[in-house]
Amino acid sequence: MKILILSPTIFEITPLLKHLEANFEFENQAFKKEDLSIKIKVSGVGLVNTAISTLMEINVFKPDLCILAGVCGSYDENIKIGEVLNVIEEQYGDLGVDNANGEFTSLFDLDFIDPNQFPFQNGKLVNQSKDFGFLKQVRSLSLQKSSGHQASIVKLKKNFKAEIENMEGAAFFQACLNTKTPFLEIRAVSNKVEPRNKENWNLPLAIDNLNSILVEMVSSIN
Repeated sequence: MKILILSPTIFEITPLLKHLEANFEFENQAFKKEDLSIKIKVSGVGLVNTAISTLMEINVFKPDLCILAGVCGSYDENIKIGEVLNVIEEQYGDLGVDNANGEFTSLFDLDFIDPNQFPFQNGKLVNQSKDFGFLKQVRSLSLQKSSGHQASIVKLKKNFKAEIENMEGAAFFQACLNTKTPFLEIRAVSNKVEPRNKENWNLPLAIDNLNSILVEMVSSIN
């Protein structure tokens, strides 16, 4: 089995890399053990970098499964910092226009894009290929910039139904859906989506918990 694991930054995936280096052989840009081959790709932050990296690696590596792993911010007060989540739905949160009153209208609502034209379902990108029951399933919003201003956060909560936000997921979903590649997006919450205050963040906890799940997944497959 061939698995492609993408992460926006090296920091989010370092503990998994150390595990693979200690337990797998490295050959032809992939970690190999028996019939399992795992390739790690740092995609870069943002939608464009993720789309390019995902499509290029699918074309070259031809994985049986793609996994996007990273941290995220949470809109949902019931989701704890450090919790690891299975993202089953993505939306583009800033693909559209602002009117004169500052109200956002998506390209779907403007009829520039058919909300039900493949790979979209009612303007959303949905993963129906895998279900990991031990992780909470959530809906995510993908943005070109992370939210840190109260007025913007209020608008996003009003316009979209999502539990978390990130900067890569929708592009990853769209690339995998268009290439018919099975995929997963795993996110760990590093912070609440609130007026930006990094003192309330816990990146080390999120990264540790994320990688513990990834190591567990890799070990269960092998």
